[in-house]
Amino acid sequence: MEPNNIKIAPSILSADFAKLGEEIAAITKDGADYVHIDVMDGHFVPNLTIGPCVIQSLRKHSSLPFDVHLMISNPELYIEDYAKAGADIITVHAEAVTHLDRVIHAIKDAGCKAGVSLVPSTAPDVLDYVIDQLDLVLVMSVNPGFGGQSFIGKSVEKIRELRYMIDETEKDIDLEVDGGVVVDNVEYIIEAGANVLVAGSAVFKDGPSGYAANIKALRTGKPLA
Repeated sequence: MEPNNIKIAPSILSADFAKLGEEIAAITKDGADYVHIDVMDGHFVPNLTIGPCVIQSLRKHSSLPFDVHLMISNPELYIEDYAKAGADIITVHAEAVTHLDRVIHAIKDAGCKAGVSLVPSTAPDVLDYVIDQLDLVLVMSVNPGFGGQSFIGKSVEKIRELRYMIDETEKDIDLEVDGGVVVDNVEYIIEAGANVLVAGSAVFKDGPSGYAANIKALRTGKPLA
């Protein structure tokens, strides 16, 4: 896949929370394609992050799509709240809902694109009967809940299988990967079929002066001299 077809979605979980608005404006200016927002409830995953009010306050700082990843239990109860707050894409976990088809329709009815995420232990076939309704499939390549974890190697096989499933639909569905994505492994991730890369530390590690270079390096899979 050509670098121009790869979308970079910096995860603001690794940004400076004291100045999130400035951070989002900076990655927008420096070449990001999506703003990835991890929502955690301390129940589905062992961490707490942000809610709709924060997302609403950040909306004015970027025109990029807000890629909102709900790592929460019972996400169907909050879809409308996140849509009203400014989410463009809402991704729920297959493991967190009972009626996945219903939740996908609820996301679309709220005016957002619909995504489904799979944790490392969930097989791709859970999407067999809904994949053609999706706008995005998110492969978690770490166990969700914390930033800074190392990429789980078996995720490459899952990415490849999901790419085949997506291609079979003949629809324009993003295949996103989140967890341990760094310049050293993006070549394998892209080769397997991913076209959206979520990266936290790999983007934000050097401060604002490094965002443009880090985003470009991820897109090409080559460290910049």
